[in-house]
Amino acid sequence: MVKISQDFAPPFKLIAPFFILGSIFYFLSSVYLFSFDATNISFLHPKTIAFVHLFLLGFIMMVIFGAMAQLVPVVLEVGHFGVELFYAIWPLLLIGTLLMVFGFLYSSALLPYGGVVVLIAMMIFVGEIFLTIFKVKKLTLVMSSLLIANTFLFFGIIFGLLMALSYAGTISVDISSLLQAHVYSVLGGYIAITIMGLSVVLVPMFTLSHSFSLKPLEISISMMSIAVVLVIIASFFKIQYLAYLGYISAVIAMLSYFYLIYIIYKTRPRKENDVYAISLMFSYISMIVSLIIGLLYFVMQKEEFLLASMWLFFFGFFAFLITGHMYKIIPFLVWFEKFSPLVGKQKVPMLVDMVPSKSSQAQFVFCAVGVVLVTVAILSKNNSLIDAGASFLFIGTLAFIRNVFFMINFK
Repeated sequence: MVKISQDFAPPFKLIAPFFILGSIFYFLSSVYLFSFDATNISFLHPKTIAFVHLFLLGFIMMVIFGAMAQLVPVVLEVGHFGVELFYAIWPLLLIGTLLMVFGFLYSSALLPYGGVVVLIAMMIFVGEIFLTIFKVKKLTLVMSSLLIANTFLFFGIIFGLLMALSYAGTISVDISSLLQAHVYSVLGGYIAITIMGLSVVLVPMFTLSHSFSLKPLEISISMMSIAVVLVIIASFFKIQYLAYLGYISAVIAMLSYFYLIYIIYKTRPRKENDVYAISLMFSYISMIVSLIIGLLYFVMQKEEFLLASMWLFFFGFFAFLITGHMYKIIPFLVWFEKFSPLVGKQKVPMLVDMVPSKSSQAQFVFCAVGVVLVTVAILSKNNSLIDAGASFLFIGTLAFIRNVFFMINFK
């Protein structure tokens, strides 16, 4: 288990806006689903692109940035280079996300502005993380994963800005060449590698697992890094076989990561299946099913399989992995700030008391059913099912917002 210390943790008031805004964007993403026509969904349609940016920038990136603000100094055991910079990151990311979404939906002229604002937010984040990491004398595997992930994020946002400028007609570039590079840099290079690195800190901490090998993590990070580089080269130089090698490397990376999580869970002494545990189970099952459906796409060459695979990867794997961890991270941070000074002086709550049990379980059930229904709707091109799935997700994500505020304001 990776050693951690709370001595360098920033104040919770810095972290809270990231989690609150992230949960709101999660809810808005579910509302957005009602606008889709299951018979006519396409990756390149502006409505789909807007949805992806709403979910990834507003929810995934917002929460990851907040979590990184907390976890990076804790894991590295050094203070942030400039912790106050995070007070500027979430407003910029909020404004940039909204401009990007409205730009894709209503006016492409907004895209350059949204892209630049997102770029500024992410450059501040990447620069601050790099400068914090450079304060450490010796890099561990987890620290290296964060360094690699943020390097890919740097290139990913550059590719994204160029695409936004081209989409708005400001410059002329080959969007199709940049698309794969942008997607793989952000999804595989940043989000996936960040999740891999932080998982080996968070999952063992919350399950009390220990004495497991980090070799699978080394393999997964190395293979995912190779995959991203291969796909970027293939996208620029139109070398198709390199792209396929990249896809295969990415699958190997995810399977190796899944094996590591399986070993951690197998060796855990804490066996109860709370909302954290079942969220992670659903998340990793979604990841495996997503990979299977993705492989079927390469066999059958039908876009609905690729759409369903990406949907499961986003709303099944990413979303449940993040929401599950938020049920652990938020109570821990709130308890540490509000109640740890009172230990030994008066009765203080347990962490489990700070999670709304029935509401969190209801959130899991509604969101899980919604994800499954939308997956089937995409594969079968059934509008009734996509509306039904969106309805379940609407209720589930609304419950999640309620749960986040409950945990943050616990007294």
